[in-house]
Amino acid sequence: MKALQELVRKNIWLLSPDETSLNKPDKDDARVFLDANENPYNKPHNRYPDPWQTKLKGTLSQVKGVAPENIFLGNGTDEVIDLVYRVFCEPRRDNVVAIAPTYGTYKVCADINDVEYRAVSLSEGFQLNAKKMLETCDANTKVIWLCSPNDPTGNNLQQTEIEKIIIGFDGIVVIDEAYSDFSPAKVFRNEIGKYPNIIVLNTMSKAWGCAGIRLGMAFANKQIIKLLNKVKHPYNINMLTQRHAIEALEHRQDVEKWVRMLLQERSQLMKAFEYLPICERVYPSDSNFFLAKMTDAQSIYKYLIEKGIVVKNKSEVELCENCLRITVGTKSENSELLGALRQF
Repeated sequence: MKALQELVRKNIWLLSPDETSLNKPDKDDARVFLDANENPYNKPHNRYPDPWQTKLKGTLSQVKGVAPENIFLGNGTDEVIDLVYRVFCEPRRDNVVAIAPTYGTYKVCADINDVEYRAVSLSEGFQLNAKKMLETCDANTKVIWLCSPNDPTGNNLQQTEIEKIIIGFDGIVVIDEAYSDFSPAKVFRNEIGKYPNIIVLNTMSKAWGCAGIRLGMAFANKQIIKLLNKVKHPYNINMLTQRHAIEALEHRQDVEKWVRMLLQERSQLMKAFEYLPICERVYPSDSNFFLAKMTDAQSIYKYLIEKGIVVKNKSEVELCENCLRITVGTKSENSELLGALRQF
């Protein structure tokens, strides 16, 4: 890996944000706060939230097994993705490399930040080729994006290939593990001490059932976390999100139960799809969704919409011709979906 200073945009490296409004009071027992122009009424919502999310990171640390100083929290992982571009990629000069197909926000943020986006196709079995990825890089490649389990394909990327990329690339490797709670594969957040050039993403939106509170996270070495903190908005995680996230994290047993139920439903739903005359193939999944190749995905998608059932049509995505992405729902939701498809 290159020295971090060589990878970071010069203006970001030199940035010294005015943190006076974020500093903690000299005394922990302070009772009167007259420093932030807050309204003294309507407690507790009259106060700005903790900008460093100290209590939440402490709780999250216990659940994820990562030290608080190695955790960054964002308004969804989308904020973290955008910040990676803003920290590392010089517009109109640098580029990033990503697999295809994959999560679309990587490219959206590249376009917004005016950074070249180089896509490398997965194999027919949606697998990663480290050699092809590394050959696509050049001296101006700052970031490689990997998503495992991958969206929209649903499968884990081969971990030996991921490790080849981490070791062979001298820039930043981002591994998006948003769906890792549904997979038995090892998680790379436990490898941040071994690999200083990785940023591992996770979210409260999937297994934790908290998409509405918008909380994403990044795990990385302390120097990278400090850089992300330099660039983030001061109060990017609101008070209500922090409170609800702590409450959710303290009920981990609920999440474990939900994951077991969803995995069981996924298995049954995928088997049922294999018997549908309108389904040509069901791809393996390590997520809470799966990809299915249909005889006429567009017509089936429109038919389901008319029935009040929404799935994701991925037909226009590379390697996903005539494919629908099916999120696993409750038993009754899955039954309603199957009932409608059997009548198509």
